[in-house]
Amino acid sequence: MKRVYVIYTGSVQGVNFRYTALSLAEHFGIRGWVKNLPDGRVELAAEGREDTVINFLNHIDERMSGYIQNKETTWAETKDKFTSFIIRY
Repeated sequence: MKRVYVIYTGSVQGVNFRYTALSLAEHFGIRGWVKNLPDGRVELAAEGREDTVINFLNHIDERMSGYIQNKETTWAETKDKFTSFIIRY
């Protein structure tokens, strides 16, 4: 099990980015959260099997490719504290 943190930049707010991430997380069984940042970026934290998390992130990249200009990804060991995937406000 792995945890990943991703900061997405570009035109990532106001384009259903968080809801796309939520839908994909539910499909892949990913736990964590996604939220808009005040500066226009989107932050995501996700936990799951490493291969499943990578697949989840690849699907976000594919679906939101027209909006993402850059992303910063940081991997960590899982803490198993997430029980579902939510949108944080």
